[in-house]
Amino acid sequence: MRLVDVLRKEYIMPELEARDKEELLDEMCSRLSELVPDLDRGSLLNALLKREKLGTTGIGHGVALPHGRLKSVKSIMVFFGRSRRGVDFNSIDKTPVHLFFLIIAPENSAATHLKLLACISRILKSQEFRDRLLSASTPSDIFSLIEEADRKNAFV
Repeated sequence: MRLVDVLRKEYIMPELEARDKEELLDEMCSRLSELVPDLDRGSLLNALLKREKLGTTGIGHGVALPHGRLKSVKSIMVFFGRSRRGVDFNSIDKTPVHLFFLIIAPENSAATHLKLLACISRILKSQEFRDRLLSASTPSDIFSLIEEADRKNAFV
């Protein structure tokens, strides 16, 4: 499996407007429920907020990996969001978050879910890659950048 197997171009949100963590998660969940009609916005938001209570998914360097598992989801889905202004996400390095990879997984997919988190973390270690994501103009440009990085860092 590759990251681009679970991320679609239409799952890219390049202009998020939220100013804090809960508002950001709500904004993404609202858009995702429009894109994936079977996805219940409230259940997803609750799963993400429950996970955040365990500890922030803001991993530093302007990146967060919010994730949650839902019974109703049949396969892993990844969504990308970008906030040019940045969001206080209680990140471990206390810096605003600009890049969000939101992962939704079925309840029984722990191993694949963890491998996907590791893959995304690996590609986001590059400051150059993060800068390119921040400056990309369109969802297609963002997807192409992710696809290129994913090709170099595919996980099994």
